[in-house]
Amino acid sequence: MKKILVTGANGQLGKCLRDAEAAYPNFKMTFVSREALDINHFEEVTSFFNSQEFDYCINAAAYTNVDGAENDKENAFLANAEAVKNLALICERKNIVLLHVSTDYVFDGTKRTPYEESDPTGPINVYGASKLKGEQYIQALMERYFIVRTSWVYSQYGHNFLKSILRFCETKDALTITTEQVGCPTNANDLARALLQIIASGETAYGIYHFSNGGEITWYDFAKQIVATSEFSEKVKVEKINKYPTFAERPLYSVLNNHKINQAFGIQQINWKESLKNVMAISLNS
Repeated sequence: MKKILVTGANGQLGKCLRDAEAAYPNFKMTFVSREALDINHFEEVTSFFNSQEFDYCINAAAYTNVDGAENDKENAFLANAEAVKNLALICERKNIVLLHVSTDYVFDGTKRTPYEESDPTGPINVYGASKLKGEQYIQALMERYFIVRTSWVYSQYGHNFLKSILRFCETKDALTITTEQVGCPTNANDLARALLQIIASGETAYGIYHFSNGGEITWYDFAKQIVATSEFSEKVKVEKINKYPTFAERPLYSVLNNHKINQAFGIQQINWKESLKNVMAISLNS
């Protein structure tokens, strides 16, 4: 029986991990929200880990408001870097393997082929910088860890691009979406299964990995497909705009190369359209 702690239980990834748990009967998973365990405080983290035993910790807790982070740098770094440092210190001390979720925004977006794990980082916003600092703490403090970078995460839960588009469709006849950024949306349900597959494999090829759904698209492409497969397909028109003003700068290209995670763990990419279809069936029927 593998004992696994999941932080950030109330976030979209935390909820998707809870849904995925049933497929792994030999996992004993403990889910904690910030109210149950505030990983920003080292003393609280230490006390919690001293009271229980775990083999793995999946850190699904994060500050994810990209625009908000620009004016809230202290809290972004507290959640995405200092709190991660706390987990890294205690996991290393307790011989616990840490699985940490990071982001494509650690890159500057100037590349035009999918980013590999070994590519130089260079975040262009506070959110990306805070996530990179968290990665650096883990690498400096730990020997047994998996850092999994992902991109454009969405699901049937929480606040995300999919949910926003469907909400806007209820009151608007037209949506204007940017074509400026190229990346790939990632279904948090697929990400959850990938994380659990890493644990189930028992492999010890520790390090940094990339995981996303397959393909290269713009936010416009994603929005257009969401509307086309929804009940609003005949009502709402999706229009292009080259640059949509945002407070934080975004990388213009942030597609992730998934070859390494496939080779190490046999984790296959699902095309973004197919994965979106799966989530739409859940979202529209719930």
